[in-house]
Amino acid sequence: MADVDVCPIEELPPGTCKIVHAGQVSVGVYNIAGELYGLEDRCSHDDGPLAEGEWEPDGGIVICPRHGARFDIRTGRALTLPAYVPVDTFPVRVEDGVVKVNV
Repeated sequence: MADVDVCPIEELPPGTCKIVHAGQVSVGVYNIAGELYGLEDRCSHDDGPLAEGEWEPDGGIVICPRHGARFDIRTGRALTLPAYVPVDTFPVRVEDGVVKVNV
């Protein structure tokens, strides 16, 4: 696994998400009430983009834009059909004012 720079922390305030690409993997990096989470940008139902969908910052839930499956951003767990397989999560940290995700 390798660290990938996301952005300066100022560019990811609470309630926002940034998508980063690391080779074959894309990750949505979410700021939920000041806590940072990395979630694979791939719906386990049909491999479509996930982080491009709407999300609920208060509940920490992302909604797949294709078929409406919901996932827990903190754990990657699928919460509703048609998805039932979890997606990967990635550790996120801030170092010297820069958000980094370990992919």
